[in-house]
Amino acid sequence: MTNPMRQPPFSVLRIDHVVLRVKDAERSIAFYCGVLGCTVEKRRDDLGLVHLRAGASLIDLVTPDGPLGRQGGALAGSEGRNVDHLCLRIEPFDEAAIRALMAQNGVAVHGEVQNNFGAEGNGPSIYIADPDGNGVELKGPAA
Repeated sequence: MTNPMRQPPFSVLRIDHVVLRVKDAERSIAFYCGVLGCTVEKRRDDLGLVHLRAGASLIDLVTPDGPLGRQGGALAGSEGRNVDHLCLRIEPFDEAAIRALMAQNGVAVHGEVQNNFGAEGNGPSIYIADPDGNGVELKGPAA
C-alpha cells in the first residue's frame, strides 16, 4: 500500500457498529443488555444476526452456525476470528471517489455497494480490508 496522494473524499464521523461472532447469542444478549444496559434494536434471524443498541452505535452479534457467522470459520482460535468487521460511518458516500481512492492505494474493494442496516438505519456501505485482513465497512448516511 502506498502513501495516499490526496485526502480521502470523505470524513470519518464515528464507529457505526462492530460485529462480534459469539458462541451463544442469547447468553451474549443477556450480558450486553442485562449487564451493560444495551437493548435489542433489531433481529435478523434469517442471517443469524442480532443488532444491539449501544448509545449512538450498534453491537451486532452473529453465531458461527448462521449464514453470516459461517463466513468467519470457527470461533476464536488459530483457524478463526471472533470480530467480523469494523464499520466506519463516513460522509459523503461517493462510491466512485471511494473506489478511486482505494485503487490509488492498492486496496481491494469487496463486492458492490450494499444497502445495510446500521446505527442510523439502512444506508449504503462498501467493504474493504485493512493490511492484516480485518474487514472494514465504510457506511454512508441512512436513506
